[in-house]
Amino acid sequence: MPDDCIYMDNHATTRVDPRVVEAMLPYFTEQYGNPGSINHPFGWEAKDAVDGARATIARGIGAGEREIVFTSGATESNNLALKGAAERARKKGNHIVSLTTEHKSVLDVLDKLSRRDFAVTLVPVEQIGSETCGVVDLQRLADALRPDTILVSVMAANNEIGVVQPIAEIGRLCCERGILFHCDATQAVGKVPIDVAEMNVDLMSFTAHKFYGPKGIGALYVRRSAPAVRLAAQIDGGGQEAGFRSGTLNVPGIVGLARALELCLAEMSEESPRLASLRARLFTGLTGELDGVSLNGPSFDRAAGDGTRLRLPGNLNMSFAYVDGEALMMSMKRLAVSSGSACTSANPEPSHVLRALGLSDDLTRASLRYGLGRFNTEADVDAAIRLTVDAVRQLRRLSSMA
Repeated sequence: MPDDCIYMDNHATTRVDPRVVEAMLPYFTEQYGNPGSINHPFGWEAKDAVDGARATIARGIGAGEREIVFTSGATESNNLALKGAAERARKKGNHIVSLTTEHKSVLDVLDKLSRRDFAVTLVPVEQIGSETCGVVDLQRLADALRPDTILVSVMAANNEIGVVQPIAEIGRLCCERGILFHCDATQAVGKVPIDVAEMNVDLMSFTAHKFYGPKGIGALYVRRSAPAVRLAAQIDGGGQEAGFRSGTLNVPGIVGLARALELCLAEMSEESPRLASLRARLFTGLTGELDGVSLNGPSFDRAAGDGTRLRLPGNLNMSFAYVDGEALMMSMKRLAVSSGSACTSANPEPSHVLRALGLSDDLTRASLRYGLGRFNTEADVDAAIRLTVDAVRQLRRLSSMA
């Protein structure tokens, strides 16, 4: 990798913090036991590490230790939550509610469930032009609920436009009606405060590599307080994780997940305003140098009733009129950004999130997502402005000549 490359794709994945690597290293070569081996010290040592990490993670999201189920990542967590909950609750009903802007690891699961005789309703969000663009209207969500609704799934923070949904209010609505509430918090955990008890969340998915931890390890919060949430297991085998998810536990990954979350929570009060400041610098630089540029998603200064900002501090999604986003990315190879979700990069269709906001196909294809993170600097931002502005101007010149 050339030394002058700039990474601003932190919604896709983050660099592992060296402090996380340091915490993980002993569990590769020194404390390498299987936590399921209960008859010797190597296994006991590994189990102690897992138990300690589980306690740290639980505290970080307001959960109990027995409510944390380790998985390979958020996609598996979403699959376990949605399929597992739907299968167990089928006698009560078959209706599931979600949003049009959810991640594909939720939408594709719901599509599969719809082909197994589950009814799925996707609620639209506020459209382009609104300061709360991307936010779901609570009354519209309430109107979508039916007597046979068994599950609602809403992501805490969107991976493309950074919009933060009113999770606590949605959780309260579901709780009042006795409906299970699943939250895909992949982009929110470690970036905004999360308390599953206060938010009335029954199931919550997250993964380490979105907040400076390793890839390949995630978790699903499963409420165990009365009434306990029941799930149908999707992976059978040794009965690990209380039977919810069989398989040998990834001890180094679990330790890394816990340490990454611990660091994020300790530094959130300083890191969030720093990222918001960098984003403002990036936005001001781009809009000051270019015309035909528009913001996708909620405005930066808009807050919910409880004071929570409606957008992740490190997120910026913009459309550059008269330019193709893919061509724009290819013209600035030194700058790592994205035209949408990394999980749908093989799909040539325009972003389903931006289309769900009412953006035209042309502007959707002309959009870029900048994801600012812990290791970005003002110098990175200034370089990104220069690279983007130069590339947009060059492509527009070529387009006008053609």
